[in-house]
Amino acid sequence: MTFRIAFLPGDGVGPEVAAAARRVMMRAGEIFGVPMKFEDYDFGGVAIDRHGDPLPPETLTECLEADAVFLGAVGGPKWDKGGPRPETGLLALRKHLGVYANLRPIRVMPGKEALSPLKEETARGCDILIIRELTGGLYFGEKHEGTERASDNCVYTREEVTRIARIAFEAARGRRSKVTSVDKANVMATSRLWRAAVIALHETEYRDVELEHVLVDAMAMKLIQRPAGFDVVLTENLFGDILSDEASVIAGSIGLAPSASLGDGARGLFEPIHGSAPDIAGHDKANPVGAILSGAMLMRFSLKAEEAAQAIERAVEATVEKGFGTGDIGGRDSCSEFAERIASAVKR
Repeated sequence: MTFRIAFLPGDGVGPEVAAAARRVMMRAGEIFGVPMKFEDYDFGGVAIDRHGDPLPPETLTECLEADAVFLGAVGGPKWDKGGPRPETGLLALRKHLGVYANLRPIRVMPGKEALSPLKEETARGCDILIIRELTGGLYFGEKHEGTERASDNCVYTREEVTRIARIAFEAARGRRSKVTSVDKANVMATSRLWRAAVIALHETEYRDVELEHVLVDAMAMKLIQRPAGFDVVLTENLFGDILSDEASVIAGSIGLAPSASLGDGARGLFEPIHGSAPDIAGHDKANPVGAILSGAMLMRFSLKAEEAAQAIERAVEATVEKGFGTGDIGGRDSCSEFAERIASAVKR
């Protein structure tokens, strides 16, 4: 069986990091016998320019029929001046795919603590999995936009909270058995529902997993003070968006951070968490590691190719340990050179 990958290079540096990820995935596929076919489709700003729609019907149809979807990056100031926005295409794609759980691992590589902007002793041992609810909350609530008054309605149901919390508890069982649920229950009604639903699930099914609750403002502080103290961090859409970007720099660069967006089936949406970085687009400077590790997550979760996924992760770590990398992590490689080094390091 040949797996079909809907490939959405997107905007800015997206095509560059996506090409790097494809190169490494193809190498891993060859070594571990995982046949893949990559098919490119317009998405985001480039799709607006070509089709007037950030998510053209053909792109959506092919994504829904693929075994997995890979995205480079979307957006940029070019599309901030009115009219369709690339980000609306991303929100719509997530909704159509039914991917409600966003997994964002943040890990400081042993021996590479100096890359972190934090003190080395603070960054050491950081290995966090942030699980963000992806299809509810403020981003999808009813909106009113006006020149004098605007509103965004935040809505969550108990079912939405329970299903994302279950993913967090299951993930914790395979890690260090601790979940930190982040909310704003002292102020927000949706957060009080969130906390109650998480507690109820914990008490009925996951008493073996340690559970703590932290308010989002305190969590923003504690992530910097003691990142190694967290295992699985569970939170809602807006809070997860902000906290995962904050946490991403702990490892040294947002360019190192991957993500997987998953639903109830095997098909997922995989993308680095960085933006389109239009200021360096076309200069072969972008760090491809976040995209490459997103490719590893694609192979793990959608293709069930665990050996290949682990080989990619080992290759990234081994290459960085040797001092190679792009400028953001102190290296001298271009994006394509760095990717080729990683591809060459993929082994059984």
